[in-house]
Amino acid sequence: MFAATDRSQFVDLDVPVWAWGALIAVIFAMLAVDLYRHRDDHEPTPKEALIESLVWVACGLAFSGAIAIGFGSGAFGEYISGYLIEKSLSIDNVFVWSMLFTTLAIPVKYQHRVLFWGIFGALALRAIFIVLGSALISRFWWLLLVFGVFLIFTGAKIIRHRADEGKEEATRGLGLLRKFIPVSDEFDGHKFFTRVNAKRAATPLLAALVVIEITDVIFAVDSVPAILAVSNESYLVFASNAFAILGLRAMYFLLANAKEKFHYLSHALGGILIFVGIKMAISHWYHMNTYVSLAIIVTMLVAAIILSMRLSKRLGVPVAEVAHGDHAH
Repeated sequence: MFAATDRSQFVDLDVPVWAWGALIAVIFAMLAVDLYRHRDDHEPTPKEALIESLVWVACGLAFSGAIAIGFGSGAFGEYISGYLIEKSLSIDNVFVWSMLFTTLAIPVKYQHRVLFWGIFGALALRAIFIVLGSALISRFWWLLLVFGVFLIFTGAKIIRHRADEGKEEATRGLGLLRKFIPVSDEFDGHKFFTRVNAKRAATPLLAALVVIEITDVIFAVDSVPAILAVSNESYLVFASNAFAILGLRAMYFLLANAKEKFHYLSHALGGILIFVGIKMAISHWYHMNTYVSLAIIVTMLVAAIILSMRLSKRLGVPVAEVAHGDHAH
């Protein structure tokens, strides 16, 4: 079922149609279960968010086992590398969402609904980006250099994080939506549309959804090239992206207010992007072993977490304490 690596030393898979069908079916099944679990618009507790996050990670790792059995160790390494990169960069996404929801004053109990449909749209968007990116890279090798330089620049930008990141996107997204439909200041349960003076209008939830989708476009521009730096196989890139993204809602409720407790995390995320950018830029001439790349990425993340914990301990800020109920009321 799997072929030898190509000249760039990335795996080149012959993925059957049923494997794509199975992947999509699993994704939709997981989305359906998640939507059913949160049908009552309740506010997730820290314990619930932790358990759900662990379950989502377990699902992603379980699929890596299926990859190893079906396509071999090379495909397994590329999937895990892509999954870890996307999961790491998604943490930054979570912090931006927290700022967006705070700016738009979205109640916590409705945030899961907004994130569900936002992530549903993100999956479709990532699929398009991945197909286009893979096709372009296979045809124009020099785009590897362009994408690599872009990732290096983005990584440097992430290291210099702004405290108010997300506010500008919220303002722009709200302004864009108001060009097409009136936006109500009042909520109508968890509905995205309501009626104001007998006229159809968007609720703040739809405004938040539009902003989430706009920010995901921005993040996809970063994360998709980053994953293409460790794999050229569309199936592995999409699968790793999908499983990492599916657990974002639970991760959001777990980490939304923990940014100040992980001081060095943005440095690690920026460092990862710079590393994969360099790897991508030179990949036409030199291919770094997938497991060496994976080890470097894991080392950066672990170092950032350990250093953040030490700093928090010196400052008296408990890292394990994740308050989530007061950031968007």
